[in-house]
This record gives sequence, C-alpha cells and structure tokens, in this order.
Amino acid sequence: MTIGEAIQQRKFNTEHEKAIINILYTGSWLDTLTIQRLKKHSISPQQFNVLRILRGSHPGKLMLAEIANRMIDKNSNATRLVEKLRVKGFVKRELCESNRRQVDIEITKKGLDLLLEIDSETDSWLGQFKNVTKAEMTELNRLLDKLRG
Repeated sequence: MTIGEAIQQRKFNTEHEKAIINILYTGSWLDTLTIQRLKKHSISPQQFNVLRILRGSHPGKLMLAEIANRMIDKNSNATRLVEKLRVKGFVKRELCESNRRQVDIEITKKGLDLLLEIDSETDSWLGQFKNVTKAEMTELNRLLDKLRG
C-alpha cells in the first residue's frame, strides 16, 4: 500500500513532503508493531531500549546520563524508565563508591534473561519484513543516515 493510499491523500506538494510524511507514518507503524511485540513481556519499547543499552555495556555499569544519551527516543524520561525496570527486577542501581553523587545502573540476570527470551523471537518478528531484501535494507539505512546528515 502506498502512503497516499494509507492516508487517503492523492497529492503531495513535493516528493520531499511525501517522503517525510511516509517516514513519520512508517515510524508510527513500526512503533505499534514493537509495542505489540513487547506487550507480552510487560515492557515498553523505551524500557526495552534501556535494557539493550545496559546489555551492551554489561558487565560494566552506566550512569543515567549515559543511558539517556544513547536512547532512541530522546524525549523519554530515563529516570522513570530505570525506576520501573528496577521495580521489575531487571536493573539495579548503586551509589558509586568513588563519587557518592553518582548512581551506577546495571542490568540484572533477570534482565539479561528477558532479553534472551525476546531475542529468541526476533527471527519470527523480522519475518514481517521479508518483502524487503537485505540490499534494499542496506540502501534504506544509507538513505536514512544521509537524511539525518
């Protein structure tokens, strides 16, 4: 389905406008798919992003500001997300021994296990995108990187 069909709009002022609307629409569509994927694990896409960031630094720890800087959604409240993950047992927070004002955050075994479970479903989830070849995905990534330029 074309973007024009999806939003029932036949004309766009420019191809640039059409592409931007298409990116926004597709981003929303992907966000909805991701929410559905993670719902059964009782975490949000933003919480999933925090867990993946922490797994990437594991066994090291990160400060809250480092997590916030690496997040996909820069409007997310990292403090609130980390606290929700802490309550669920997926992360732990500790005061830094060398700097009492610094709080270090690390992923727990429970958090790592959750990510392994989600990872095991990835191939099935990515099957939704089989109509796009690896070469096309590479080109899409190149174009998106160029757009952000």
